[in-house]
Amino acid sequence: MDGNGRWAELRGLPRIEGHRRGVERVQELIETAREIGIKALTLYAFSLENWKRPMSEVKTLMMILEFYLNRELPEFMAKDVVFKTIGDIQRLPEEIRVLIREVEEKTASNKGLILITALSYSGRDEILRAMKKILSSGIRPEELTEEVFVSYLDIADLPAPDLIIRTSGEMRISNFLLWQGAYSELYFTDTLWPDFTKEEFLLAIQAYQQRERRFGTISTRGDAF
Repeated sequence: MDGNGRWAELRGLPRIEGHRRGVERVQELIETAREIGIKALTLYAFSLENWKRPMSEVKTLMMILEFYLNRELPEFMAKDVVFKTIGDIQRLPEEIRVLIREVEEKTASNKGLILITALSYSGRDEILRAMKKILSSGIRPEELTEEVFVSYLDIADLPAPDLIIRTSGEMRISNFLLWQGAYSELYFTDTLWPDFTKEEFLLAIQAYQQRERRFGTISTRGDAF
């Protein structure tokens, strides 16, 4: 969800106003995902690299996160949303960690959209943390399969994303779901996140529906060569 700061700067506003507007956009996109039957939606909210930002901005982002979770918990319950997180959560402030556990526990038995929020997250870090757990578990090299490896990732049953959307014109995935996204379709848009409306989201979905996913096999279309 990239472009909050630039959105604010283009309007002569403090960067944090862009983040606040971005949170409001999240609500619309979650509701759209529910409406069209998406089963899981992962939001890259705060990367491990984001800790390098000015401390004042980081503190404000944590305050926004705390406010959002407190406000949205009743909505998650009412709309049957399951809330999960991925990332190095131990780096977050203690009160945020407690709140995250509370929201996860209270929504665990819900049956609707699975909403995964990447917090203090890095794809490389997730893989490295998984390998450390595997090494400490005593698994022998010949026992290590893809299925075993996946079981040590942050969420073992996290479905591989069909589509990864990157806003703001950046043409990279920025350390996001490196293992899970190996065969994901990619969609890039110049739209800054606070302007990424329901209509923009549906355009991305429509573009995805025109793709042919081969997963390494040959094309089933007549123009294959």
